[in-house]
Amino acid sequence: MNQQTLKTSYRFEGRGLHTGKFAHVTVMPAPADYGIRFVRTDLGVEIPALASKVTRTDRSTTITEGEASVITIEHLMSALTGLGVDNARIEIDNEEVPILDGSAERYVRAIAPDGLQEQDAERVWIEFSEAFEVVDEQRGSRIRIEPAEKMSFEVEIDFNSHVLGVQKARWTEGADYVGQVAPCRTFVFMHELEFLASRGLVKGGDVDNAIVIVEQPVTADQIDYMCRFFGQPRLSVTVDGYLSNLKLHFPNECGRHKLLDLIGDMRLLGGFPKAKISGYKPGHKINTLAAREGLGKIKQ
Repeated sequence: MNQQTLKTSYRFEGRGLHTGKFAHVTVMPAPADYGIRFVRTDLGVEIPALASKVTRTDRSTTITEGEASVITIEHLMSALTGLGVDNARIEIDNEEVPILDGSAERYVRAIAPDGLQEQDAERVWIEFSEAFEVVDEQRGSRIRIEPAEKMSFEVEIDFNSHVLGVQKARWTEGADYVGQVAPCRTFVFMHELEFLASRGLVKGGDVDNAIVIVEQPVTADQIDYMCRFFGQPRLSVTVDGYLSNLKLHFPNECGRHKLLDLIGDMRLLGGFPKAKISGYKPGHKINTLAAREGLGKIKQ
């Protein structure tokens, strides 16, 4: 199979989920063997999308070169992987990729109808000689990477939540990423909001870009806080434990979003992994730790 790039450029804009800063992003074709690189046009700095460049994983994935960073790259990285894009130049004029609707859907809906441009170079798959596993004992999470004939990803999430329960999701190379993975939005538990806000995060969060899960009965004061937090005059909690104004795309949408994130973070291996990648209670920290370890285990 040959490498592929975009046929044309695509422009997106909006606020970042964590910084709340407005940014313009242009996803552009790139030559063979270029890989995926982010370019901070306001600073004139190019950052290769590699696990060795990861500097922060607090509720998103950040890559850094010198003093320049790009935050929340995982949804766009996932979209390019799901579509089969080997090479792309991503120009951004601020520090955080726009959250858009909290998923990868707007990227794939823009790019997929045009198809991709085949390039005059064979795809170089990321291969491993043996299986390995990265474990976070404190969080009880793990990522396992095994050599395989086809690229595949699977996750199991368990937040000890009576609303979510245990959710599983899987995607294999060639399956329907556009319809089954890309639309799945990020999520947050209501009890986390004040803590995240105190750490300077979710400044761009709203009811249009995140699923908010409510684990226990809420007071009038808590509802008032949520209305102020999201800038909404009226909010309530549905009987199944989600904040109002929400319709799930899939019963396991949160599990599928964790799958979306895992696909994006694993692309930081520097290409398409010819491997079966399994995540139990995955998150950006352990995902990127596994990708970083994987960089040192690539078959030469």
